[in-house]
Amino acid sequence: ELTYVEFELLRTLVAHPGRVFSRRALLQAVWGDSAYREPRTIDVHVRHLREKLERDPSEPELILTVRGAGYRLREP
Repeated sequence: ELTYVEFELLRTLVAHPGRVFSRRALLQAVWGDSAYREPRTIDVHVRHLREKLERDPSEPELILTVRGAGYRLREP
């Protein structure tokens, strides 16, 4: 079962597979301008998503890290 934040993150990534999203872009997609959040907040939620969705969260195959840029969903 996904939390609201996890669902919104996944929904954003699924809508644009292959597109790289910066942490700030993902923060904006989930929370909008409603509250200040540290960009690293996204890392925690991505880790939780990986724990729920990936076979081996330490070697993700679905939600990929793009070093220095952010995250992307692997294209089908």
